[in-house]
Amino acid sequence: MDSLSQIVLGAACAAAVAPASERRRALLIGAALGTLPDLDVLPLLAVSDPVKFVTWHRTLTHSLFVLPLLGWLLWWIAQRRWSWTGADRWRWLLGFQLALITHPLLDAHTVYGTQLLWPLQTPPVMWSTVFIIDPLYTLPLLVACLCAWRWRARVAALRAVQFGLLLSSAYLGWGWLAKHRVEAGLQPMLARIGLEQAPLLTVPTPFNSLGWRVVVMQHDGYFEGFASALYPDRPITLRFHPQDVEFARRFERLPAVQRMQWFTHGFMAVEQRATTAVLTDLRMGMAPDYIFSFLVARDVAGRWTTVHPAERLPTPRVDDASLARVRASVMQAFEPTNAVDEAERADRIRRESAEDQAASRQAESASRSK
Repeated sequence: MDSLSQIVLGAACAAAVAPASERRRALLIGAALGTLPDLDVLPLLAVSDPVKFVTWHRTLTHSLFVLPLLGWLLWWIAQRRWSWTGADRWRWLLGFQLALITHPLLDAHTVYGTQLLWPLQTPPVMWSTVFIIDPLYTLPLLVACLCAWRWRARVAALRAVQFGLLLSSAYLGWGWLAKHRVEAGLQPMLARIGLEQAPLLTVPTPFNSLGWRVVVMQHDGYFEGFASALYPDRPITLRFHPQDVEFARRFERLPAVQRMQWFTHGFMAVEQRATTAVLTDLRMGMAPDYIFSFLVARDVAGRWTTVHPAERLPTPRVDDASLARVRASVMQAFEPTNAVDEAERADRIRRESAEDQAASRQAESASRSK
């Protein structure tokens, strides 16, 4: 989640349990602890491999095994050095723990991937129930913290913090409900077109939880569409994006590809772009603009040469054209369509793609034989 959300969440948690006379101090300490886990990016700046940078973020400092120990250590130092903990030291311990532990739990609600059980090598948790920046989540907490700062020890300050935490938690709960509605509404349509067993990813669209991006993986590509939490039973448009399976298999043993396969739960693709092989994380962004894409190989004189470490490609620019694509795609979630027609269209694209790939391989083989 974004830094502001983590700051106000940590501040609100600490202020909710700290002594009333120390509420401003609790807000400051909670804000600092709330953003502390994300400081893992500082040592990662020295990592030259961008795939490692992306997949090592949200590991040790987001672990539910590590953070309780860190919270206890910081609390122990505080009570040894400063007198303000006093007789309320156990309340301060609770405040320290809540401000730290809520950080990775909130991050786990996004699609990025949070390794809550590090050092266990379990796949990252990505509940994907809230967008990484959502004002509807952050605003109640921000207002609550400002009120608590102004009203200090008054009961109204505590009530404001409690109400802010209640509203923000309710919004997270709505995210879970919205995701369930969208996925349940998709199942009959996916069953009709033979995709009911395919890996499915649903992600909120930017800054809201009403429109949802849908990704359905296939062995030879993926479908992408947009659904509405308000009208989950409406058929949606699924656009098929083909992938050259034989080309992708050339690179499936590369460490970068295997690492991203694990990190993304399989929602990734390897495609040829001119004379390069590009590894793309399909979870964040939308076709053709994705946040994380990596150059993993180059065609050098007819031979594919691995690029190690992989090179991260520039993030697509946010311009009027890209914003228009996002708006148009999100609006698709509220416009019914014929899913069967889309399935037939996808089959046609598959056939055409297979023919193009076969022709490309024949041309490549002929050029090399010369």
